[in-house]
Amino acid sequence: MVPQPPALALTPRRGTGSVLSEARATIVAMPRWDDAPMVGRASELALLLEAVDRAAAGRAGTVLLSGDAGVGKTRLLDELAVRAGERGVRVLIGHCVDLGDVGLPYLPFVDLLRPVAADPSLAAGANPVLAPLFAGRPVPAEPAVPAGEGGDLTRPLPHRAAPPPVNDGRLQLFEAVAALLCELAAERPLLVVLEDLHWADRSSRDLLRYLLARLSDEPVAVVGSYRADDLHRRHPLRPLLAELVRLPGVERLELSPLPDSDVGALVRRLAATSGPLPDSVLEDVVIRAEGNAFYAEELLAAGLHGEALPLALTDVLLARVEQRSPDAQQVLRVAAVAGRRVRHELVAAVSGLDDGGLQTVLAEVVHSHLLVVSDDGRYRFRHALLREAVLADLLPGERVRLHAAIAGYLAREPAAGTAAERAHHARESHDLPGAFAASLEAAAAARGVGAPAEQLQHLEAALALWSAVPDAAERAGRDQAALLQETAAAARTVGEPSRAVALLRAALEVLPAGAEPAERARVHYTLAQAMVRVEDDAGAHRESAAAMALVPAQPPSRTRTWAAATHARMSYSVGRIDEADAAADEALAAADALGFDGAWADIAVTQARSRPGTDPAAVRARLDEALLRARRSGDVEVEMRVIFNLATVTFEAGGIAEALEWTALGTRRARDLGVEWSYYPAELRHLHVTALYMAGDWDASLAEADVLARVPEMSAHVRAAALLVLVGRGDPAARARADWARGLIPRLSAHVLLDLVTAGSEIDLAAWEGRPQEAVDRAQTVYRRLRQEWDDDHLGILRLAGTALMPVADATIAARRVGDEAAVERWVRAGYELAEAARTAVKIYRKTYGDVMGVEAQAWLARVEAEAARVRGESAVELWRAAVEAFGFGHVYEQARSRWRLAEALLADGDRAGAAEQAAAAHAVAVRLGATPLRTALEALARRGRLEVGGVRPVEIGAVFTPREAEVLALLAQGRTNRQVGAELFISEKTASVHVSNILAKLGANGRTEAVAIAANRGLLP
Repeated sequence: MVPQPPALALTPRRGTGSVLSEARATIVAMPRWDDAPMVGRASELALLLEAVDRAAAGRAGTVLLSGDAGVGKTRLLDELAVRAGERGVRVLIGHCVDLGDVGLPYLPFVDLLRPVAADPSLAAGANPVLAPLFAGRPVPAEPAVPAGEGGDLTRPLPHRAAPPPVNDGRLQLFEAVAALLCELAAERPLLVVLEDLHWADRSSRDLLRYLLARLSDEPVAVVGSYRADDLHRRHPLRPLLAELVRLPGVERLELSPLPDSDVGALVRRLAATSGPLPDSVLEDVVIRAEGNAFYAEELLAAGLHGEALPLALTDVLLARVEQRSPDAQQVLRVAAVAGRRVRHELVAAVSGLDDGGLQTVLAEVVHSHLLVVSDDGRYRFRHALLREAVLADLLPGERVRLHAAIAGYLAREPAAGTAAERAHHARESHDLPGAFAASLEAAAAARGVGAPAEQLQHLEAALALWSAVPDAAERAGRDQAALLQETAAAARTVGEPSRAVALLRAALEVLPAGAEPAERARVHYTLAQAMVRVEDDAGAHRESAAAMALVPAQPPSRTRTWAAATHARMSYSVGRIDEADAAADEALAAADALGFDGAWADIAVTQARSRPGTDPAAVRARLDEALLRARRSGDVEVEMRVIFNLATVTFEAGGIAEALEWTALGTRRARDLGVEWSYYPAELRHLHVTALYMAGDWDASLAEADVLARVPEMSAHVRAAALLVLVGRGDPAARARADWARGLIPRLSAHVLLDLVTAGSEIDLAAWEGRPQEAVDRAQTVYRRLRQEWDDDHLGILRLAGTALMPVADATIAARRVGDEAAVERWVRAGYELAEAARTAVKIYRKTYGDVMGVEAQAWLARVEAEAARVRGESAVELWRAAVEAFGFGHVYEQARSRWRLAEALLADGDRAGAAEQAAAAHAVAVRLGATPLRTALEALARRGRLEVGGVRPVEIGAVFTPREAEVLALLAQGRTNRQVGAELFISEKTASVHVSNILAKLGANGRTEAVAIAANRGLLP
């Protein structure tokens, strides 16, 4: 059994044929995949290698490899050839070429045998029968060589399988080729590769049939490739394939499209030299390529250079269309305009063909693999890019005419399509009133099936047409302000609060002058709810105050209740506590009196989370009741808010496991309701990712962060949270993910949480990579933004400062070691500023909320104080014990990282046993998590401190250095010069210099400082 090979990459090279090769010349030069390690195709390569291994054992075998053009057959065969060569197998490769009606007999065998003829050691050219093949000349159908001539190469072969009948004129040639291959295989096993058999001439097909029947017990493996999409019903290769698969030892292997993950890996590798690839480009290429490596390459070139569909790729795709009859091309145009899938009845109604003619044409395009029949009976293009190419080739007038014909058919037969389809075709045919009405109908249908993203798309399409449709209000059954509010609600549901704010502002502008105050108030408080999601607390407070001013408190009403509930939240957010308390009390009383459970639950959450000093048990009881009322009311947004706050309260108390139960419940519920990217579900998912990371389930955390490729930009912090694991594992992908997230921050200026998530991971990355100034600069930049955006809650600086202090302390220690006082002063000052920023944030928070910091914040504060002590040059064992204990609430990784520093401190204080215990505990966690940087640091500590940790054994100094060299090294670590070393050891300066040179050579160091650092990390300092 051949071992499973490692992951492989796949891309077409020669196999896409001469047409693609010429087309590719027009594409901007980019790096190629051909010479890179393969990604994917592991199972297919393993099967092919099994055939090679069987041949090496004396059992001939054949694999017929099929796949669409560009899917990667040639790249796989290239890899096979390399692997076979590494096994000691001789590889011969022949290529068929598309020469149209002009065929050159035996062309792939001429190609295959060319290296044989060029090798004088083989002496294969002695047979005159083979001379035309070796010369690369056409071979006559009736060879002129008399029977019996040709020497040993024409001797009968002792095979049990009877060869297929051939005429006497070609038998000698066929026998000569078979004999030659047997002779080559007798020296060492042979792999024969024949590419693009769909282009093989008839003579070559006959010779292949003959060889496969004769070569049954020879150490020869044959692999032939062909394009499945080129094999129409009457293709001459079809009957040969059917005949060959009946032979013993012949099997078929279909090369399916690559999985999206493999295409993504290939695209990233191809674009690597151009810098980080935007996720939008990557996702677009992966989706449109549909697993075809060549298409992915061409689309990437287009994506990086502004093309919708590369001209070269369009030409390649249309070449197959243009080979079809005019009626077939017309049917393909109808299908392309109709959509990816099209019903038979629509094609019949629009194409203009009678039943008999239509059946003939459909058979033609299906048998040519241009259209395929889906399970539901509809026709679809074999590849989406083929449809794009057909569409791109249509003249504008022809496209409008086809859209109009399809729209007319769908209007006559509403059951034949959806409202969304009718809207699309009406719009493309310039029937704006029809498109407007159909868009509204499509929006209602999308809302009915829980598809808010599609609902928003259709509502915005209707809004865009409003001014162009004279009777828009009559057709819509509502005024423009109402439609704007409906669209804003859909935007909030899909996680686009900025869009919702713009729509609601537009609704205020178009409200009629005589609109009811209650209607205007509803727009104001809804706008306030949207504005707070884009960090505009002051603006949100203005809008909620405007809503309160429009509606009287008495008698109680639904509008006034929601206005008061909203105003309470906004007032708390800007620190106007008395105003907030009054609004909250009013809203709660009115909700109770009117039975508005949704409003009651909403204001109960606001009170429970905004009033400092509230008993945690009382908060939990209040939230539990709010959840019951929210569910009873059917208000999904309020229900999600309650679940988020239940998860947050539990999380802040250190109940990570229970918090995960709430986050899982909330994300599952939101997904079922189709609102998973509205504000609170997105926050629940982010909390879920973070809690999994803290609990030490890093694989699950990473999977949840990347559960969907496409997320709204305001939910980008969910994907950015994957940085926690990527940085912790030392994954090279961390840098690209961080660059992507940071690139969004200027555009999403209101997204403070994205900045916090990204900055925290970037600081950690800089810390591990030894870039202290970068860590300090990033922490200070985000802290300034925090103070600007949030008046009273700056606790996010605790993690940033605690992480940034790590490389600052390292830099301070290194500067002290070499006596660089200026550097010591600089880093001590930076460390002091970071620590003070953290302490100031805590003071501000406590002044507003009291001493109610969550356990994570307390743990990071303990880390800040312990790292600040390192900056001051203190071992601070007790501060590090406090940090270890503080992170024991459930933050597995940070507790292990604190244990690492505690082990260092204990070692500095001479407690070797305690240091070994802490280091071993941290090392076990690092191994389990795959936290490579932490594991490396712990093993370096073990070597430096000569501790037995995680299988690391102390290195004996005497095994590396002589006793005198060890003495010299100890003095070098104290910063001594050669003269000082000589004086202290009573040796000459020249002798000391010789010892130093020996030490540098043994450590592979370029200087004294580097030598000391290397020796320390390897535990070689006395």
